[in-house]
Amino acid sequence: MATSGQRKKIVVLTGAGISAESGLATFRGSDGLWEGHRVEDVATPEAFARNPALVLDFYNQRRAAARAAQPNAGHLALVALERDYDVVIVTQNVDNLHERAGSKHVIHLHGQLFESRSTRYKELVYPMTGDRIDLGDLCEKGHQLRPNIVWFGEEVPLMERAIEEAATADIFMVVGTSLQVYPAAGLVNYAPSNCPIYIIDPHQPPVSSRHNLHFIVEPATTGVPKVAAGLLADA
Repeated sequence: MATSGQRKKIVVLTGAGISAESGLATFRGSDGLWEGHRVEDVATPEAFARNPALVLDFYNQRRAAARAAQPNAGHLALVALERDYDVVIVTQNVDNLHERAGSKHVIHLHGQLFESRSTRYKELVYPMTGDRIDLGDLCEKGHQLRPNIVWFGEEVPLMERAIEEAATADIFMVVGTSLQVYPAAGLVNYAPSNCPIYIIDPHQPPVSSRHNLHFIVEPATTGVPKVAAGLLADA
């Protein structure tokens, strides 16, 4: 928590809703499918073992879509907060829209779309300049590359770091997430008990009983700028 003379710290948990406003498909549609695929067929280790070509192609398409997308007013409002606050963004999104908007401190809980990694050695991670990973693309030790994405059934390696950030927040914001995908959804429970929590989502996700809750039932492109303007006025 900030002491007198220090900049206050804002921790922001973002989800698919903020990317959706830049034109990117949300993780799971109302029909339970992700871009026409069952999640079990494109976002699990078993799916990759069963049909690696399908999974690679799926993420190649996601990568091309993410590269074509542009940061929106919600992303830019979070950047504006860095003028007067220390801002840490913990995102469930795998795109790089926060970074492209200018955010300096982003934790990608579920991995990064524009990175590949070895299927054998987790520590061998490579930045991507193109949009494709194909069968036969190998790491330096000769093993197939895969997207550096946390699939269902895999551990979330940056979760402990995210918890540490949440526990030291002066202000906590939740933007564009249903708060139903764990463990990320549990982060809000680690915020200090006296920490104001702003929940910005048109669907008002459920939150366990907390004090100092502020619901902004709007999409990120209007709700985040509104909250940011208020916080900057108070700084």
